[in-house]
Amino acid sequence: MAAGDERRSASPVAATPCWRVEEFVVAQECGPCSGFQMKTVPECSPTGFVERINCAGSKRAEYKSCRSALLDARSFWRFVGSMLGLSGLAALLVLSRQRLLDRRALEKVRKQLEAI
Repeated sequence: MAAGDERRSASPVAATPCWRVEEFVVAQECGPCSGFQMKTVPECSPTGFVERINCAGSKRAEYKSCRSALLDARSFWRFVGSMLGLSGLAALLVLSRQRLLDRRALEKVRKQLEAI
């Protein structure tokens, strides 16, 4: 029975990545996953980028999912570009609506002057 208790207490520790509970050193900076890593390393799935870390206490080498600064910058500029395009479109709609309303107002004034 004691062996069963040991197995139950040891399994959550083994499932928890060492970098969550220990100090670690980044052995390889954040980089894109290769095709092989995408299939074999589960940490590649969330972002497509992974960094290799070494845990100080357990001396284990593990992979950790990370975000790429290049990918974040590209996403930011894509967002900025789409917002500029959307604001340009909104400005064109406002200008065309204003011209339409101005024409209607001038037509109304012209009709009033003709009625005199």
